[in-house]
Amino acid sequence: MKIAVITVSDRASKGLYRDESGPAIERILADFDPSILVEREIVPDGVDSVISALGRHHDADWIITSGGTGPSPRDLTPEATQAYCNRILPGFGEYFRAKSLGQTPFAVFSRALCGMKGAQYIVNFPGSVGGAEFHAALLLPLLSHGVAMAQGKGH
Repeated sequence: MKIAVITVSDRASKGLYRDESGPAIERILADFDPSILVEREIVPDGVDSVISALGRHHDADWIITSGGTGPSPRDLTPEATQAYCNRILPGFGEYFRAKSLGQTPFAVFSRALCGMKGAQYIVNFPGSVGGAEFHAALLLPLLSHGVAMAQGKGH
């Protein structure tokens, strides 16, 4: 399985801030299954930069974005994800928000979503390390089943 982890951050993309969420997600994936191939990238906030990054990882089974899911003016990762995908899977955002509300009331500000482009999944995580780690743990049991479903292998 191949998973791309794209950190979306103006500051990290300029080297003003060290990306911590991307490496944290990668560690969780490696601990879960060392055979998962992980590619990482850091891009600035914005629709065009995120869509371009998604396209560069067209061969990944899953793309996880970290950051840009809140209500601030530069948080446009969900818009980019929606524009890139040809199907939206609202259950992922609902699931992540429902679970996250047990951790923090600030989960109500999340606009994260998940969609598909062909057989590929694109899922948005928050940019905070704690939030990214929490979401990664929630995603782990869904990875293989999702790939099988996308390949038409059923349940």
